[in-house]
Amino acid sequence: MNSSPPIQKLVAQVITADNFRPYGQAIFAIQDGDNYDTGDAQLVLDRGTPRFYIMRLHQNGRQFHKITRHCRCTQCLGSLEGQEWLLAVAPPSPEPEPNLEKLAAFRIPGNCFVKLEVGTWHAGPHIDSEFVDFYNLELSDTNINDHDTCNLLERKNAIFEII
Repeated sequence: MNSSPPIQKLVAQVITADNFRPYGQAIFAIQDGDNYDTGDAQLVLDRGTPRFYIMRLHQNGRQFHKITRHCRCTQCLGSLEGQEWLLAVAPPSPEPEPNLEKLAAFRIPGNCFVKLEVGTWHAGPHIDSEFVDFYNLELSDTNINDHDTCNLLERKNAIFEII
């Protein structure tokens, strides 16, 4: 009889531009009319047709054992209506699985969106509400041709929970 591995806790830190930098960019409001600079989302969407849509996610708890990356584009996510959400991330790597020593979790307020670097591993968005609508910017075929998922339970006998 196989027993489940102990659940590893990840403490969600409040996102800032600095602490999220290894994984991408945290984007907050700026004044209208400000010039484009490195604080703006640095997008990679030239490898296909960009897709911008509103994605509805239903309550999915805070545990995960699968983590995904997209190696052809950046991905931008943000909640609508000021809803807070959670995201676990690991930096891009050439390996077929993330570096779990660099796995981190973030609490993202509703006035922020994230731009994930090409190849950033991510689990989530995770939400506590019944549902949250997110805007999502990626490529039109990201979920078909650029969806590399690692099952951490199978590969590392690991389950995580964001707290």
